[in-house]
Amino acid sequence: MESRNTSRRTFLSLSMGLPLGAALAACGSSGPTRPGGGGASGGGTKATYWYLSTQPQEGIRTAAMERFNKANPNGQITGTTFQNDAFKTKIKTAIGAGQAPTIIWGWGGGGLRSYVQAGQVEDLTSWFGQNAAVKDRLFPSSFGAATVDGKIYAMPCETVQPIVLYYNKKLFEQIGAQPPQSWGDIMDLVPKFNAKGIAPFSLGGQSRWTNMMWLEFLFDRIGGSEVFQNVFDGQKDAWSNPAAIDALTKMQALIKANGFIKGFSSITADSNADQALLYTGKAAMMLHGGWTYGSMSADGGDFVSGGSLGYMNFPPVDGGKGDPSDTVGNPGQYMSISAKASPEQKEIAKKFFASVLSDEEVKAWVGVGSVPIVKGADSAFTTSKDAEWLKFVYGIASNAKTFAQSWDQALSPTAAEVLLDNIAKLFQLSISPQQFTTNMNAVIGK
Repeated sequence: MESRNTSRRTFLSLSMGLPLGAALAACGSSGPTRPGGGGASGGGTKATYWYLSTQPQEGIRTAAMERFNKANPNGQITGTTFQNDAFKTKIKTAIGAGQAPTIIWGWGGGGLRSYVQAGQVEDLTSWFGQNAAVKDRLFPSSFGAATVDGKIYAMPCETVQPIVLYYNKKLFEQIGAQPPQSWGDIMDLVPKFNAKGIAPFSLGGQSRWTNMMWLEFLFDRIGGSEVFQNVFDGQKDAWSNPAAIDALTKMQALIKANGFIKGFSSITADSNADQALLYTGKAAMMLHGGWTYGSMSADGGDFVSGGSLGYMNFPPVDGGKGDPSDTVGNPGQYMSISAKASPEQKEIAKKFFASVLSDEEVKAWVGVGSVPIVKGADSAFTTSKDAEWLKFVYGIASNAKTFAQSWDQALSPTAAEVLLDNIAKLFQLSISPQQFTTNMNAVIGK
């Protein structure tokens, strides 16, 4: 699928315009495969483009390439698709051997940084300066994961997927409470729900990255976006920031107060069991990705269609420095240009970048229930049955001063694995906040 598991990265497409079975069936195709040429038989120089074979995303990507080829017969792009895991292996090997495709699709962040450090991708900073209209159409927050050491190395593209605080409206009515407007409200709600035999929060803690979302928001709300940015930038002992210690301490306080469903560390997110706890009324709230809206709509009976699902951005922490408009998650997907490509191929790729997220492509993404990273895309939401949700996601993404990338995507694979392991231990209360920061400081920059 689009990443390591279905529920995390296929976002809304599983229920909004595409049945779940169809989405899963699309993952079974083998790669690589060559998508339809759409006029790619023209003469002249050809650039190459590798991307994922997941539907409906593949169809939208292929159509964008075909439109470009039809309009540019002397500067064509040849596409090749791969399944997710095969793509990750193949692209890494090809880049390492200096044989990458002209256009490298990816997730930005830590993977992009490794390409930059190896001198394998083109610096696009000056190109964006010369093509301000291209940059100005996109959400400013989408450029964070495309930027390394102040320079832009990737074209943000496709869709946005923030982390959202969901809640069951009926359960809040049952205890006569309002959704939390601060961290203090969250802690006050915990004993109220527990007294009624309702878990305050659902959590698929066995998956580890679900726990991570809590820390991403607490770090931001307490200390601001620069706390994790310092980690990403490789500053020595960045995890020991006082705001980080405060966030980790607050996290364990919520756990000790029985803020999460009993046995959360044995619940998996891939099975969607955490979502089921919310829509069946066993848990009042859940912090999770925007992609879970689609599966709750598909699997939760009338929970979504009947108006029982509420959603909001994560609330501020009393006294915190963070901007409450900030969010975390997936600020977009990304395309880079291989530094080994010929000058002619690089020019084709740049011309293609200027054409992506056209009006046709925006309509296509909205048609499968996704929010493109384009300013004004909300004008296409009016005919959707999920218009209210789409407008909410658009508002979060377009208004966020900082849209931080998920930590395990932003960091290197080595640091990400150590992070997830230590987060699991933190949530199991087997290590202290200080031990967590010591362990994480040891892998900064690795």
